[in-house]
Amino acid sequence: MTREEILKGLADATVEGDSEKTAMFAHKALDTGIDAYDAIMQGCAQGMKIVSDKYECGDMFVPEILLSAEAMYAAIDILKPHIKAGKASATGTVVIGVVEGDIHDIGKNLVRIMLDASGYQIVDMGRDVPIMDMANKAKEIKADIVAISTLMTTTMPNMKKVVDQLVALGIKRTTKVLIGGAPTSMEFAKSIGADSWCKDATAAIGEAGKLVVEARR
Repeated sequence: MTREEILKGLADATVEGDSEKTAMFAHKALDTGIDAYDAIMQGCAQGMKIVSDKYECGDMFVPEILLSAEAMYAAIDILKPHIKAGKASATGTVVIGVVEGDIHDIGKNLVRIMLDASGYQIVDMGRDVPIMDMANKAKEIKADIVAISTLMTTTMPNMKKVVDQLVALGIKRTTKVLIGGAPTSMEFAKSIGADSWCKDATAAIGEAGKLVVEARR
């Protein structure tokens, strides 16, 4: 099997939610000398991006997404111990959650999966997270990033309340805020004092990397 075939196999098996196949392709990747981190990001993560796109289009539903996530983790469990030191070691600490008033957490879960695969330390607060809880957790663990999502326009103002609470706690300079969700945008992020915005789970990886650098300056 070629490198391209193995990476495509990982992506396709992730989309299919086939844990046995993702595990098989993960072993093949290692056996043929494919870098473990590349296998995760160019194989499994690409599959999860397809899953995310299908969900947004209404072509996939929650039970299928959960199977895809399980399949991805089956491969990650095999690949992660072989990631080269420094390539995807813990690059930052992230507190992630769906803002208070909103229970839609599929997008948040996809971002968590992608960041976890990239080596971030994740504290998942879940959904409908009280504003104070999210801010206090960020202070407690000295988080580099607070990642907030919402799918509802009615709860978008609560994102600003999280930012304001981080300011009140005196940690906004060293804890950056990344937001996402269908009704949000970079323009909205800037208007509420957030540091960045990501359009999807894959984009979150690059944005998070930039924010960690800023947080530690």
